[in-house]
Amino acid sequence: MHPMLNVAIKAARRAGNVINRASLNLERLQVDRKQHNDFVTEVDKAAEEAIIEILSDAYPTHGFLAEETGEHNPGAESIWIIDPLDGTTNFIHGFPQYAVSIALSVAGVTQQAVVYDPNRDELFTATRGSGTYLDRRRLRVAGQTRLSNCLLGTGFPYREDQDLQTYLKMFADMTAQCAGLRRPGAASLDLAYVAAGRYDGFFEGGLKPWDMAAGALLITEAGGLVGTYRGEENYLSSGEIMAGNPRIFAQLAQHLAKYSKAEE
Repeated sequence: MHPMLNVAIKAARRAGNVINRASLNLERLQVDRKQHNDFVTEVDKAAEEAIIEILSDAYPTHGFLAEETGEHNPGAESIWIIDPLDGTTNFIHGFPQYAVSIALSVAGVTQQAVVYDPNRDELFTATRGSGTYLDRRRLRVAGQTRLSNCLLGTGFPYREDQDLQTYLKMFADMTAQCAGLRRPGAASLDLAYVAAGRYDGFFEGGLKPWDMAAGALLITEAGGLVGTYRGEENYLSSGEIMAGNPRIFAQLAQHLAKYSKAEE
């Protein structure tokens, strides 16, 4: 296993411990509202501090792009992209679907990825060129070939600045095209589930790099494709992501391209 991946795993598990301890006492949780339906807790902050402490001790020259503390040393060649608690709304309610997401980008290319689910103690990892693993088991995307048989994941972290009507139209469209559509509320974990073959595909807009970076590498290293709704590569900057095995990816693009807001 790559030494940088080992350090990222240690950081993710430490954050998971912080989250699990806090989950035992949710009624005492301090919750702040960033904007409508966008919450941050002291747990997000404590988990992020734990991650950054471990990573910066090991790699003092690296930069960080993290959900709560933003950018640190953004000019560095190696940047850790961190979501300390993806699925905060779920966490606040005790709904057990949330994860820690850590990715390492080197010169703009994601090289290492960890998505850790502290509820199920499931650790999804990938190193570019070396495959994707759940604990020690190699993962492959699902082999489904027809969209009509697919279980898809999606998400819509609704905030006032997003177009609800367009999303609902897209949701209705895709519901008619597939066997089932789920929106559990933690994009990094949804992407990990595509890599594991639990979903056949996934799509979501309005995301940030820390929601997508780790999960996207998990999928490509498991044999899947990741792109914008048009199938293009600028998903991290556009905020919209679509994923699946190559055949399902192409079929998703046929239905989702018209909803794309990504710059061509």
